[in-house]
Amino acid sequence: MDCRGNTKNAAKPGSKRGSTKKRAKSVSATRTLTTDEVLRMFTDGPTSGVFTDGSSVPNPGPGGWGAVYVVDNEIIDSLSGTDPDTTNNRMEFTAIIAALEIVPQGTPATIYTDSRLAVQTLTEWATGWEKRGWKRKSGPVENLDLVKRAYYAISERPEISIEWIAAHSGYRWNEYADALASSWRS
Repeated sequence: MDCRGNTKNAAKPGSKRGSTKKRAKSVSATRTLTTDEVLRMFTDGPTSGVFTDGSSVPNPGPGGWGAVYVVDNEIIDSLSGTDPDTTNNRMEFTAIIAALEIVPQGTPATIYTDSRLAVQTLTEWATGWEKRGWKRKSGPVENLDLVKRAYYAISERPEISIEWIAAHSGYRWNEYADALASSWRS
């Protein structure tokens, strides 16, 4: 296990490709788990950070989001919510905004999300969109209200980084965030 709690065969959180060994999809890919089930079933992955997830079933449709802040495998705080008419991307950005709210100002932390779109939006694309008056070269920015909130909030927090983590790969705290985001379905 490395300093982030990853096992040797795990895809490194934040990497674009992960490990050369493919991790099997976890049971959460086929059924909704409770947070208690997640804690019993999973131990892999980073042990500190804020883990976020958003979902909508069908997409668009009703959805939920979740964020859990952990330090050394101990839950510091968690938040979750629902929306009766939303999209998975709106829920992903809502979870990231919540993550920024639960980490105390000045406290270094990594936000882990399984949304590549959210990571690329906040770390690559938003700067250019802002320079162009919040317009994409190919049209309007979707979910602009949430994109701007997340972008400005993370820009004001240099102690916070955001990284991609593989979904449904058995990483304990990502699975936990998924359970929070999906709890509305129970």
